[in-house]
Amino acid sequence: MKAFNTAAVCIPRLHYMVDLSGRLQEVRKMVTEGKYFTVNRARQYGKTTMLKALAKDLAGEYEVLSLDFQGMDSDAFSSVGKFSQAFGRMILDEREFGSVKIPEIFSDALEELNRSAAESVNMDDLFRILMRWCRISEKPVVLMIDEVDSASDNQVFLDFLAQLRRGYIRRDTLPVFHSVILAGVTDIKNLKQKLQDGKEHKSNSPWNIAADFNVEMSFSPKDIAGMLQDYEKDHKTGMDIKEISQAIYDYTGGYPFLVSRICQLTDEEVSQCSRFGTLQSAWTNEGISEAVRRILMEKNTLFESLMGKLEDSELSGILYRILFEGESIVYNADNAAVGDAQMYGFIRNDKGSVRIANRIFETRLYNYFLSVQEIQRNEVSGIVSREKEQFIRNGKLDMERVLERFVVSFDDLYGDQEETFYEDEGRRRFLLFIRPIINGTGNYYVEARTRNSERMDIVIDYLGERHVVELKIWRGNAYNERGEKQISDYLEYYHIKKGYMLSYNFNKNKKIGIRHVQIGDKELVEAVV
Repeated sequence: MKAFNTAAVCIPRLHYMVDLSGRLQEVRKMVTEGKYFTVNRARQYGKTTMLKALAKDLAGEYEVLSLDFQGMDSDAFSSVGKFSQAFGRMILDEREFGSVKIPEIFSDALEELNRSAAESVNMDDLFRILMRWCRISEKPVVLMIDEVDSASDNQVFLDFLAQLRRGYIRRDTLPVFHSVILAGVTDIKNLKQKLQDGKEHKSNSPWNIAADFNVEMSFSPKDIAGMLQDYEKDHKTGMDIKEISQAIYDYTGGYPFLVSRICQLTDEEVSQCSRFGTLQSAWTNEGISEAVRRILMEKNTLFESLMGKLEDSELSGILYRILFEGESIVYNADNAAVGDAQMYGFIRNDKGSVRIANRIFETRLYNYFLSVQEIQRNEVSGIVSREKEQFIRNGKLDMERVLERFVVSFDDLYGDQEETFYEDEGRRRFLLFIRPIINGTGNYYVEARTRNSERMDIVIDYLGERHVVELKIWRGNAYNERGEKQISDYLEYYHIKKGYMLSYNFNKNKKIGIRHVQIGDKELVEAVV
């Protein structure tokens, strides 16, 4: 029986997978045209799985030399000699244990290179052997190197790229490889290594021959549905495949690891927990929400890698402004922080504007920034942590009670504040209040369509029930009435009859408290602080 996989490469006979044939066809076309290119995507985006599938697909027509720089230790990058020898050993290993056919005369030459003193070996020595092999090979030779990030900040690697570039430019007379594919997080095409030379800095970019790689590697709802159809044939859960596929996509934006992780947790853990107990119960919207809650709570290699990047204050600042201030940032590939945020997978280019890549990343980032505030003994979160039991009645979240208590707590703490604060303060304080209440049982996300300088809708999932809360700054009755109509339309979209609005009002004549408003067949609970 197959399983969902989130560790290492996916294997079709062992794992439920998205159909990669369309993507492989696009990449194969680039190989056929003799392109040199980089597959640069964020961590755990399916790069290695695609390379393995591509190598198998090309094997009949090409000699595929598939290498992984993770197999090289750091000492191999300490000099061109050691690198050339290590690279040669990797080729010899592929000849012995893989499927690459290398004439014995060239494998002997690589063995001789490896026996030489490293200080006497040049990069050119390695490439002279490779050129002669590629020239007489019965099939065109394709070079694939995975995990090139481990070498991308190294001068020796730049020398290697320079040799590849030389071969590509003069490929009519100095053939090296028919096509070269490098995979990693960093876009090698934009590699700029600064080297200290006295007081000068030199900038090198020897990979400016690289073709653009525009193959879409995220999963669409249709891709996800195809994988679930394969699963459904084996397990017959009766799930609504179209609905579940869309729900998974809405949370993940098609990020391959997150898609597979939701499916894996739903299949292996959610179906076994007391609340669900069966596969039939787990493969529902409520089960998917539970899987997302577990992802948001767990430590995994993807999140550890992402959160480690937040030590960059400029990158962290951009993400904070998008999340809490609702700032619309124009996408500019020349902005280093924006480029880094996209490269690491935090953001995407949405019609010229910067957007957080998906709901799961967004909520994880909210939790990160909020946790910093909680550690600093925030008064709001401190109050609710001591009283959270009062907000749960018969196992359900009493959202109206949450707002009632927030109004009282906020007035006690900030009621005499004379100056207004920015929208991000109101958002931050409410999220600090709600987080301890739902933490461990429910989750939340911010509706991206409403995150701006005027309003923000928070969607809270708690044990299968969905609550929509609009946060805004009071700007008069007319504005408030428009907000009521907007949230009514939003409730219609979610098929919910009851919604909530929290208004921060700095008018001296304001009346704080809770009121109920009927809008058609929708009930709106408005809280004013």
